[in-house]
Amino acid sequence: MDPEGLTRLDRRIAGCRACPRLVAWREEVARTKRAAFADWTYWGRPVPGFGPPDARLLIIGLAPAAHGGNRTGRMFTGDRSGDVLYQALYDVGLASRPASEHADDGLELYGVRVTAPVHCAPPANKPTPGERDACRPWLVQELRLLRPTVRAAVVLGAFGWQAALPAFAEAGWTVPRPRPVFGHGAQVELAAADGPPLGVFGCFHVSQRNTFTGKLTPEMLRDVLRTAAVAAGLSPVTS
Repeated sequence: MDPEGLTRLDRRIAGCRACPRLVAWREEVARTKRAAFADWTYWGRPVPGFGPPDARLLIIGLAPAAHGGNRTGRMFTGDRSGDVLYQALYDVGLASRPASEHADDGLELYGVRVTAPVHCAPPANKPTPGERDACRPWLVQELRLLRPTVRAAVVLGAFGWQAALPAFAEAGWTVPRPRPVFGHGAQVELAAADGPPLGVFGCFHVSQRNTFTGKLTPEMLRDVLRTAAVAAGLSPVTS
């Protein structure tokens, strides 16, 4: 475990300007704002991961929301997707409070870190493959720093799954060929030559489209989180 290394990585991520389209978009959103948040000073930068440096469970999303993480500076904070995710983490005993409103709201995660394969808010919530690949080294470095303690990962959505598997491989785990296919409830164990394996769990993304239509229900999300938490050696609430 290297807490200082993760802190340094987070600072470097927050200063990244590698993708011109994403830089222009995130900064334009921060200038123009949404009317409901007119009195906010938007973060307007890449959003680093959130959670303790000795996390045993990693949650990997897609990218920050324009008026969520891009506004607050914290992953899945200040938008409805985050409301769903943190409520579920609270329900299973992995978060100190059921809502994530801003970076200084006192929220703590217990043994869990939340990150994404793309750290800038993208237009229409759709990073390009090139932007995904340009951002991958950050995820690889984060995974390497977490390797001493992380034992399981929940990947939200097909985009995150496709982005995470190559990062897992670069960070030292063995990804089977052909690559495991994403699906809600998918499970795969990735072996490592010089350490314990990593359990990887697929879950539908906590997007409004999925949660409003019932494609992903709170119960479905809690079930995946509990299963992954047990695999990580955590003790989730079971009821």
